[in-house]
Amino acid sequence: MTNKILVVEDEVSIATLLQYNLKQAGYDVIIANDGLDGLHKAIEEKPDLILLDLMLPKLDGMEVCKELRMKKLDIPIIMLTAKDDEFDKVLGLELGADDYMTKPFSPREVMARVKAVLRRSKVINNSQEAEQSSGEKSYHIGLLNVYPDRFEAFLDDKLLEFTPKEFELLLYLLENKNRVLTRDQLLSAVWHYDFAGDTRIVDVHISHLRDQIEENSRKPKFIKTIRGLGYKFEEPKV
Repeated sequence: MTNKILVVEDEVSIATLLQYNLKQAGYDVIIANDGLDGLHKAIEEKPDLILLDLMLPKLDGMEVCKELRMKKLDIPIIMLTAKDDEFDKVLGLELGADDYMTKPFSPREVMARVKAVLRRSKVINNSQEAEQSSGEKSYHIGLLNVYPDRFEAFLDDKLLEFTPKEFELLLYLLENKNRVLTRDQLLSAVWHYDFAGDTRIVDVHISHLRDQIEENSRKPKFIKTIRGLGYKFEEPKV
C-alpha cells in the first residue's frame, strides 16, 4: 500500500518541490497551504506522515501539532522551519513531533527523514496489531509493567500515555537496564541519525518519561542521571 503524506507549507515553491520529490519516490501527496486547512486535512485524510511547517497562516505548526496530539491522532510529524532555534526544536518535540528539519534542506535529506520516520511508525503499528500470545515479551520492574507488542505501559495498574518516540526511548532504556547510556548513544539508537549535538532533545524526552513513571520526578528511582555521562535505568531500591 502506498503511503500518504500531507505537506502543510505556505511557501508555494517549497510545497511544490516537496510534492514533486515525494511523488517521484512513490508517495501519495496532499497539500495544505495554511495551518487550519492542514489540521482539517490531517483529521479527514489520516495520512501516514505529515510534513508540517512551523510558521503558517491561520494556525501555526505548533498549534496544529498540539491539536492533533490532543485528539489522540498519533500520525508521525516532521516539523519544518526556517528558524535554527534550539528552543523551537525542543518545544516542537515536546508537543509530539517526531522529527525536526531546518530550512534550507535538500530533497535527499527530506526523503531520508521521511523513510526513517515511516519505518519506525510501521514497526510500532505492526507491534500494536500483532496477535497476543502467552509468550509475548514484557518488562516488569517494581510497579512498572511494559508490554512492547501492545504498545502499553502500566504503573501500579494505571495505564500510562506516551508518544511513539517516548515509548521507543523507554524500551531502549529497559533493554539496557543497569547500563550507563550517553546522550549521544540514545540519539543514535532511538532517533537513528545525528542531531548534531542537540542532546537537549534526549533530556526533554527523559523528563517526560519521569513525569509518567516516577513517584517524584525530582528524585527519580527508575531513570538515574549519571553526571557527566548520561542516564541509567535501574530497579528501584526498596
